[in-house]
Amino acid sequence: MRFLQSPPAYDLTYSDVFLVPNRSAVSSRLSVDLTSTDGIGTTLPLVVANMTAISGRRMAETVARRGGIAILPQDIPTDVVAKVVGKVKASHPVFDTPVSVTPDTTVGEALSLLPKRAHGVVVVIADGRPLGTMSEAEAAGVDRFAQVHEIMTSDLLTVSADTSPAEVFETLAGSHLDVALVVEDERLLGVLTRKHALRATLYRPAVDADGRLLIGAAVGINGDVARRADALFGAGIDVLVVDTAHGHQEKMLQALKSVREVRDRIADGSGRRVPLVAGNVVSTAGVIDLIDAGADVVKVGVGPGAMCTTRMMTGVGRPQFSAVLDCAEAARGAGRSIWADGGVRHPRDVALALAAGAGSVMIGTWFAGTYESTGNLMTDSQGRLYKESYGMASARAVRMRTKDASGFERARAALFEEGISTGRMYLDPERPSVEDLIDSIVAGVRSSCTYTGASNLEEFHEFAVVGVQSNSGYDEGRPLHLNW
Repeated sequence: MRFLQSPPAYDLTYSDVFLVPNRSAVSSRLSVDLTSTDGIGTTLPLVVANMTAISGRRMAETVARRGGIAILPQDIPTDVVAKVVGKVKASHPVFDTPVSVTPDTTVGEALSLLPKRAHGVVVVIADGRPLGTMSEAEAAGVDRFAQVHEIMTSDLLTVSADTSPAEVFETLAGSHLDVALVVEDERLLGVLTRKHALRATLYRPAVDADGRLLIGAAVGINGDVARRADALFGAGIDVLVVDTAHGHQEKMLQALKSVREVRDRIADGSGRRVPLVAGNVVSTAGVIDLIDAGADVVKVGVGPGAMCTTRMMTGVGRPQFSAVLDCAEAARGAGRSIWADGGVRHPRDVALALAAGAGSVMIGTWFAGTYESTGNLMTDSQGRLYKESYGMASARAVRMRTKDASGFERARAALFEEGISTGRMYLDPERPSVEDLIDSIVAGVRSSCTYTGASNLEEFHEFAVVGVQSNSGYDEGRPLHLNW
């Protein structure tokens, strides 16, 4: 990457810069390969942040099917993480996981499960065999204590597991049904909508050597880090993130070294070497120290997150574009990569982080207001749907992290926070699923690559030309949904 003109003597955010179009021989967005350059194995350069209000089983499955990876938070008990990993690994890499109920499930309970997935139906099953489906349409005006078998529709479209997504799309397009039920030996295996069928032809899932979906998990730097890491490796995670707000400290280096020793010992016995990610830092010195301690990927970003108050509380941090640019260069020089963590609010920001040299981009709050995030779906006084999100250094997160401590110690810890304890993330009616947001991001990044003449992300970083703009320059590029 190079600057259009000499860069200013101050650091830059994503909003401060823009990409300049180059002469291009790339004629189609679909010909751009967005495989990450970080060595993790994802087919998209997207990582879901290890935030409790965002990253869980549904998010992990869905994002991995589209080519990214989700990181489970460090606050989740190890045994729970192991169960989640097992379920994600057992999920089909193409078909969406169905929301299933038994015939005697109440309509009210079934309705509460509908927002768990974006496909909008629950499947009524008995002994693993589909009997019918129920959506909001069937439940309209029905007593919530009625049972689903009384109102379900038995007009079903079932397809075999070897039916191609294109065939499923054409079959659904020619019918009045919205969802196809995928069955194997008459048992429900998954579901596909028309949009899911299309996506299955446009994305490649992120899978391990055995064809199972990828998933990662995080550990902190306190307590018996090596023991927890050992358990997580045993659970089958594909990436381990050693995570703390201030990654350039002695305790992090010690924790990372101990985790590396556990990982290498396991790798010597099994041949399976799990990549280690560590952060967060914003300086080249921090990157080099973490790499020397064993990090394969370094997480970059202090204070740019939407739920983070670090910069306002402490004055510590760095504008994210400059942090990513410098840290990516340092990591490349050492044969490693970085994740750009935080500050992403639009597809352009993802493109700019990748142009600056990030191997992948980590997204948190932007994904909180989706069906797949872990929070409960709520409705405000105007009838708008939202989910609550909160920062991982907030008092709310600290309370959860210290739940086993004494009441006195928990109260002391909660006095000091660097994050928002509750924020409403409204679902976009036009993009309520994380898959909808991924579609938008991928469309933007693919177009960015075609504008710069790049057919893959390595070329994108090499060819990118970046200019610096004023606030009015940024505003000029914002669309107007109403006239002026």
